[in-house]
Amino acid sequence: MGVEIERKFLVRNSDWRPLISSHSEIRQAYLDTTAEASIRVRIRNNSTATLTIKSRPSDLRRLEFEYPIPVLEAEALVSLRQGSVVEKTRHLIPSGKLTWEVDVFLGENDGLVIAEIELPDEAHPIERPDWIGAEVTGQAQYYNSSLARRPYSLWQAPNRLERHG
Repeated sequence: MGVEIERKFLVRNSDWRPLISSHSEIRQAYLDTTAEASIRVRIRNNSTATLTIKSRPSDLRRLEFEYPIPVLEAEALVSLRQGSVVEKTRHLIPSGKLTWEVDVFLGENDGLVIAEIELPDEAHPIERPDWIGAEVTGQAQYYNSSLARRPYSLWQAPNRLERHG
């Protein structure tokens, strides 16, 4: 059984950019989102695709099941989505045995930059680089399924952040 243990943070500046080891372009769409689970299709670099089911609520630990699917089938599923397509560039930044994933959102979520780190267990300590800002783990509006329904461009000040990343 797949389990995801992840923490999310806002990004306070662009000091992370020289540390990037790789990046990928991601488009994802949500086929269904309920109080119990979300079902999404993700296309990475227009060359690979996955169908993912994640349990909710969005807290530190949740079930995650991910299955590879053909890109053409993923494109067809995108047309069945609820809400907007979430577009982002994901940058990987190694940090010891862990890796920070910095998502720079595009399209309707342009201006939002979030860093995530997957952990082997909930108590695993992390070193927070200076470019990491406030923790938003568990704050539903920062999760991709919420951004598909209510994009960052629709947020009202003071809920919108200055663009830093």
